[in-house]
Amino acid sequence: MAERFEQLAPLPGADAEDRSWHLERAVTRLVSAVVNSTHAESSWYGICETTLTWFLTSTGLGPKEAQKAVEAAIGGRFKSHIAPAPTLVDTVGENLAIHLTGRGFYRER
Repeated sequence: MAERFEQLAPLPGADAEDRSWHLERAVTRLVSAVVNSTHAESSWYGICETTLTWFLTSTGLGPKEAQKAVEAAIGGRFKSHIAPAPTLVDTVGENLAIHLTGRGFYRER
């Protein structure tokens, strides 16, 4: 998992836009990995929240701040036994990235 987190993390010294891009991409990939490994069964979203929190702490964010950011981005929208639609995963990634960087994804240009 640590290797995967390292591959997805923003580079040190990345500006807000690059950091936002990396965070949004990481959320998409990590949520997809959790859904695939759990088959979106009971409480899969709890594993997803933990995975995203661990990812953010691996990038230097404090555990409490990471947990709050993940909870705010997901906002109770993931449900047991239901794989999230790709558009929902994109929205969660975008919300997390904007919350943490203050910048939207590069598509805003």
